[in-house]
Amino acid sequence: MANPQLLLTSEQIEDLARALPMWQVSDDASAIERTLKFKNFRDAFAFMTEVAAAAEAGNHHPDWSNSYNRVAIRLTTHEAGGLSERDARLAAAIDAAAVRFGAASASDA
Repeated sequence: MANPQLLLTSEQIEDLARALPMWQVSDDASAIERTLKFKNFRDAFAFMTEVAAAAEAGNHHPDWSNSYNRVAIRLTTHEAGGLSERDARLAAAIDAAAVRFGAASASDA
C-alpha cells in the first residue's frame, strides 16, 4: 500500500531535477531515469555491483537492466507510489559511481 507521506512535492521534484541534471523525470513525475554507457561489459557489471551494495545498504533498490555496456536505471519509491528522498539519495550515489567507472550518459555516447 502506498505511503503518500513519503512522496516529494511538485516543488521538491523540480529541485531534484535541477540537482540531478543527468536524470530525466518521467512524464507522470513518479520516477527518475538515466541510461549509462560504459567502456565494456566488465565496467558496466562492476558499476552495477557497487550500486547494488549501496542499494542494499539503503534498503532501496533500482529497477534496472543491462545490455552489454549499457545500464538503464529507473528509480521510484514503490512504498510511496512515486518519488521520495530515497530516490534522490540513491541517484546521487549512482552518479558518483558512474564517475568512478568512467560512464557517459547513453545519449552523449
